Amino acid sequence: MRLFIQRVLSASISVDDKEVAAIGPGLLALVGFGPADGPDLPASPAFAGMARKLSGLRVFPPAGEAEGKFTCDVQEYGGDLLLAPQFTLYADCRRGRRPSFSAAAPPDVARNLFMMFANLVDENTSCRVESGVFGADMRVRLCNWGPVTILLDSEELFS
Repeated sequence: MRLFIQRVLSASISVDDKEVAAIGPGLLALVGFGPADGPDLPASPAFAGMARKLSGLRVFPPAGEAEGKFTCDVQEYGGDLLLAPQFTLYADCRRGRRPSFSAAAPPDVARNLFMMFANLVDENTSCRVESGVFGADMRVRLCNWGPVTILLDSEELFS
């Protein structure tokens, strides 16, 4: 499982020119699942661990303090979370010019994992949590703040 996280001033997701999710200041997380992520992933320590890492990253300044300080997490800051399913986080670009996505989890497995992850994050944070639409052709708009961009990989963090 991989999370590509960006601190944002705002972010939104549209499908067919209709906005389906939007947040103000907070975190946009692109969420991808790989070949090792199967139906048993939600029972693993990595699944809950990634949810805790996402909501617990201290990448926000305290209210009224210098913007360069990273002392608050998204909940302490009062921000929102926007989760977007993103199979391309498992792109393999080693050969040729067209990426291979064979390392991404199959869509039926990834869809269930994404929905379970979004529910877990929502249940375990005080933040408002919004989600994109799995399998849709989404338009993601964001105003990156910083920029602050962090990649979390469950295999590196929880193996």
